[in-house]
Order: sequence, then C-alpha cells, then structure tokens
Amino acid sequence: MNSRIAAAINLPYQPVAILWSDEIPEGAQMFKDKSWACSLWLTAAAAKGKVAACSRDAFGCFGGGTGLGFGDQYRNFPGGTEGFCRFLSSGNAGHPEGEAVAKALKAFADEHFIEEYLQGECYLKNPEAVRDFIDDLPMRDIPTQYVVFKPLSEIEQQQEEPIVVVFFCNPDQFSALGVLANYSFDGNDNVIFPFAAGCQAIGLYAYDEEEKDHPKAVAGLMDLSARLYLRNHFGENVMSMSIPWSMFQTMEDNVAGSFLERNTWHKLMQSRTA
Repeated sequence: MNSRIAAAINLPYQPVAILWSDEIPEGAQMFKDKSWACSLWLTAAAAKGKVAACSRDAFGCFGGGTGLGFGDQYRNFPGGTEGFCRFLSSGNAGHPEGEAVAKALKAFADEHFIEEYLQGECYLKNPEAVRDFIDDLPMRDIPTQYVVFKPLSEIEQQQEEPIVVVFFCNPDQFSALGVLANYSFDGNDNVIFPFAAGCQAIGLYAYDEEEKDHPKAVAGLMDLSARLYLRNHFGENVMSMSIPWSMFQTMEDNVAGSFLERNTWHKLMQSRTA
C-alpha cells in the first residue's frame, strides 16, 4: 500500500511496517546467529526498500531482543541483569563479578565494549534506576518466531496486517506527524515520548499502544546510541515516529482536508528545499 501521509510530508524513505510472523519472507535480510548488531539497521534497510527480519536466535543485541518482543533478554546479558544494570549506569568496574565477566569478555569482545562494560554508559544514575527502568518496560514475549520489517508499499492489506508503522523523518516531518496524531483523536497528548532504547520505541512501547482502546503514537530516537548507529543511514536530523496500525489507518484517512494541504505546511517544506 502507498501512504498518503508519506506523500503529504514528502518523506524520502519508506514507512516501515512491522509484522509478527512464523515465516521468513524470501530474500529477507537477517543477522547471523549470535552476531552483535543494532536491530534498527534492519529497520533502516526496510525504509530504503528492503525486506528484513529478526528471529529469536538472531536479533542483534540483548537490548534488541528485548525491545522487539522476544522476552527478557537482559537476563542473558554478560553478568545477567545485574551486569546490565551496572553497564547502563555506573559500570562494572570495582564489582568482583563484573570484573570477572569483563576479563572473560576479552577473548571475543572488542575493546570499546569492554571499556563501556567496565565504566558504564551512564544513561541512568545508578543500577537501582536501571532496575526501575526495566520494571517499567511493557515487556512481552510475542507469539511468533520472527519480527519482520517491510517497506509499507509491499504490504498487501487483504493478506497482511502490521502491528506498527514506523516513520524515519526530519524534525519538520516529525512535528507534522505529531500534529496529525492529535488531529481527530480525543485529548492533546496522543504522542508519548518514553525514555527508551530505539528498538523499544518501535517495538515494545508501540506494541503496547496498539492493544489499547485509545492508542498513541510513540516518538523515538531519544536513544543516543541508536542515533550514532543510524548516522550513516539517515544523517543527523532524524527522529522516529511509531504509529500503531489502528491509529495509522485513521491518520491516513485524515490527510485530506488537514493542515497538510494548507499554506503553512507547504511554506515550511519549501523553506527546507530553497
């Protein structure tokens, strides 16, 4: 299907449909088993016209496995959940268990990861804050073997029903999606912007919204690591907006007659290309 929204905001990339499936589409790009990678790279590939997929055995990193809905993969992080809590915050240096894990990692992990593991990413102040962060996640184990990323144009509506549609966009387009998300829905808070990994914003949080009676769009790419990993794919001025499928269909119908056909939006687009 072609997106009216994508056309109206002059999106340079395809909206990405996320589906749950027990089958891998023919020719889908996938990670090798157990290899480290960022799951958003596959989403970026779909935005550029490729079909991609993650499996329960190949999801790129422990955070990606968790964020895309393959259960609590933090338990499998080096040093377990406690090791992850220290990694995301103040680091594993000075903790006997963490030091031992770091020493063992030297046989196969690169120096950058070991340094981060020991010193911490410092995204949260302490391990206790990370535990609260994990407890607040809408954690789930999806009922299928794969998460599939498809360019929206390849979705056959009579045969496939995505869970979420993800837009990678510049700040003006991001703002337009936020306005459209509030155009006909009750209230003026129909976009949430959780502190979340990039994969959690397109996965767990968006999945959770799709199941609600009044779903909300999920703004994403507050994740600094994900922004760095995507820099070569989209440049520096990129945000994500993940729209639950039921909400997306209404937003598509709302394009005609909306602000997207009025002067302010057209002038804003022209000012970017002038």
